[in-house]
Amino acid sequence: MTLLPEARMVLDVSGTWKLFVLTGYEPGEWPVHGFHRAEPVPTVPERVAALAALGYEVRGGAEWKWDATTGRRRRMFAKIPVSPVPDRSAVTSSGGAA
Repeated sequence: MTLLPEARMVLDVSGTWKLFVLTGYEPGEWPVHGFHRAEPVPTVPERVAALAALGYEVRGGAEWKWDATTGRRRRMFAKIPVSPVPDRSAVTSSGGAA
């Protein structure tokens, strides 16, 4: 089973929701989308739109799951497996590869 890429949505230290995609690269290179609010929690359609803007889509009908970090200061986060969106620029109007 493929573990990465995986999208996670967390309440950032700034107090606002942030969605990022764990890719296997260094954290500084992960695609990130900020929702710029603490409430309400971003909806599933908003998360899907953010993933699309970052070039990703939900993998194979997966659903968002909530989890928490371990340790003294537990933090909730939502996660879901994702896949890169295929490069649509290489597809002709007839649907075949260019």
